[in-house]
Amino acid sequence: MSAPTQPILAAYDIHVAYGKTPALHGVSVEVAPGEIVALIGANGAGKSTMLRAISGLLPLSSGTITWNGNPVGGVAADRIVSSGIAHCPEERHIWPVMTVVENLALGAYLCRSRELVASRMELAFERFPRLRERRGQLAGTLSGGEQQMLAIARALMSEPRMLLLDEPSLGLSPRVAQEILDVIREINAHGVTVLLVEQNVHNALAVAERAYVFETGRVIAERSAASLLDDPQVLAAYLGG
Repeated sequence: MSAPTQPILAAYDIHVAYGKTPALHGVSVEVAPGEIVALIGANGAGKSTMLRAISGLLPLSSGTITWNGNPVGGVAADRIVSSGIAHCPEERHIWPVMTVVENLALGAYLCRSRELVASRMELAFERFPRLRERRGQLAGTLSGGEQQMLAIARALMSEPRMLLLDEPSLGLSPRVAQEILDVIREINAHGVTVLLVEQNVHNALAVAERAYVFETGRVIAERSAASLLDDPQVLAAYLGG
């Protein structure tokens, strides 16, 4: 299954290396406006590296990335945020000695309007009522699920058009992971395109429309989520069943 013809994000023939060690070998990914697309595969397959390349955290060795028709390969990360892409990283990277409110405010650092920041924060509390209850609490004292909620809410404080989500259900109980998946659907229903990296394949395919399967820094399949779920051979061969 192919993405619609006019992707909002298009990354073609992406090569990335960590020092002298190649990590991505000619990866191409397209995401259309309003989609949820998953990048799935084993640990070390290059999924998180792809997100870091898109968000400007890693330089490209070669290849092109365009966002909303404009080249962004090699553009500074803060400019990519201001263009409408937010990255919620693996392991959350919240500021543990700052409060929930302070973490959220830092997510809106590009916004100069106090009223707008306040309205975005109110929306975050509507999406994540537990964060409202803990608004004055140090982020490092939150549970794992609450920290993940905070990380997603902080990313949304920039009002992105696209959200890059890296392992949002990692280490969470099935119940809390389901809450996070429900929020991803709600965010997408309100117009935010989502590119999702998930180690839990079934979680990823439950929420995504399409998926790219990564193996050792390459894309080896691109299919609808439904067709991947119905293909036990692909799941067993590349995704651990």
